[in-house]
Formats: sequence, C-alpha cells, structure tokens
Amino acid sequence: MRGIFDEFNLTFVPMTPNLYHDAITSLKSGGVILYPSDTIWGLGCDVRNDSSIEKLLQIKHRPAEKGLIVLISKIEQLSEYVEEVPEIAWDLVDFAEDPLTVIYPKGKNVSAHLLGPDGSIAIRLVKDEFCKGLIYRYQRGLVSTSANISGEPSPIDFESISGSIKEQVDYILKNPNPGKGNKKPSKIVKLGLGGDYSLIRG
Repeated sequence: MRGIFDEFNLTFVPMTPNLYHDAITSLKSGGVILYPSDTIWGLGCDVRNDSSIEKLLQIKHRPAEKGLIVLISKIEQLSEYVEEVPEIAWDLVDFAEDPLTVIYPKGKNVSAHLLGPDGSIAIRLVKDEFCKGLIYRYQRGLVSTSANISGEPSPIDFESISGSIKEQVDYILKNPNPGKGNKKPSKIVKLGLGGDYSLIRG
C-alpha cells in the first residue's frame, strides 16, 4: 500500500520551505531568478508571465524564437501544460534515469514565448531534490534556460556565470548542500501524437 507521502508526491522533496521563500516571492512578483537546476545553473521565471520571460531573454541576449524549457516537479503536471500527452510519455518520463527534456506536440496554459512555431512545448520532470523542492513549493511550472549569455558556454558552477547575469537577475538561489550534479544539459526527445519519437540531443 502506498503511503500518504507517495500519494501526494512528497517523497524526496526536501522539507525546508524557508530556503525557497525569497525565490518564490520573487517569481510571484514577476522576477527572474538565478538557480541551480537539475542539470546546470539556470535562469528561471513564471511560465505565464510574458514580461518576465522577455526580461530573461534580454538578460541572456537570446533571440525570442529560440526555445525555452518548462520544469515541473510531478508527472501529473504534464496534463496541465500539454493538450494531449502521448501514452508513451508517462513511462518515458517517469523511468528516465538521467534528466530528460521531452518536446510535446501541443502546449497550453503558458506564455506564447514557450511554444514552438508548431505549438510544441518542451518540458522536463525534475528529480533533483533541491530543484524539485523549489518547483513543488511554487506550485507552477518554472521556465528554465542555461544561465549564460547566448552563444557562450553553459555554466557548470556559480563562479563561471557572467557577472552581468548575476547583476541583472532579481534573486539568486543557492543550494546550501550542493552535490556534484550532472554538469551538463539534459537529453532531448521529441514526441509525436502517434507515439513516434526522435532524439534531438543525446
């Protein structure tokens, strides 16, 4: 029998709400945060806030047409942001051992900035405890992109992040107990409604 914590997806979520309080306050007020994602250091903001996303793109010097990723803390959130989740996605995402970003055919309930020209949306279920704790407490998907100036190497540690990025974000969230992390971007798979898929980045 599953315990109550399993049922509500609380397993492995660090119960330290004060650690995330200021970051969540910033996100709710339309801010852009700098934080350690489940892969590398990232920039994040609210998935529905156009102005926040536009600010994030300005900080990165990133063209608006380049894609951004949505991070979620529990698999049930897929239905909140995807019109029709292909059946194969549930197991693919749930059992992935390494960080896996999946591009779904039709996104919804997010800023148009997060949708591809064909309406697709890129989403990653986070399993890293620290990052998952942030998203779980925010209770909404989080925009994610690497914390680098567009065209420059992705930062694998805080020290390698551009000073201009650190100065322009609204809040910097650090993990008080950082592990080794993945130090690299996630794999990316694109799914079709019929269950077909293709590897975009391995």
